[in-house]
Amino acid sequence: MIEKALTSADVEFVTTLHGDEQVAFQVLLQPRGEQADRLLRAIDDIALGELDEAVREGETPEGEEALSTGERALEVSLTALRTAGAEAEGRLLEDHPLDALKAVVDEVDADEVIVLTDPHYVEEFFHRDWASRARHKVGVPVLKLFSHSKA
Repeated sequence: MIEKALTSADVEFVTTLHGDEQVAFQVLLQPRGEQADRLLRAIDDIALGELDEAVREGETPEGEEALSTGERALEVSLTALRTAGAEAEGRLLEDHPLDALKAVVDEVDADEVIVLTDPHYVEEFFHRDWASRARHKVGVPVLKLFSHSKA
């Protein structure tokens, strides 16, 4: 589960987590503009010392614009995973990401879930982030990773 395009460092990290074992990825992307309100994102930016980013949170695409950006981010991520030699399929999520995650876990009989996002300190503090909530819903181990760099 991701919220933006995977960077090359992210792809290398997730594709090498299991050594030489062949893995297949089901990538679910919910555009960042749809998952958290602007205030929480701005607080996260401030906590990271990124004041310029906090000011620009109003520019984050939302609604239809976020879907278009999300589709491009998903395609970039799938292409990068496939180029790295992994099997990868994906879908864009618009609503209820944890319900969709649970359905995909059941559908493909997944062994684990990887949640790869930027830090979201407010949500993490209150255990309202995707990984914390997914641990109670999906029935398989959930690994929470932070994106290596900005995409």
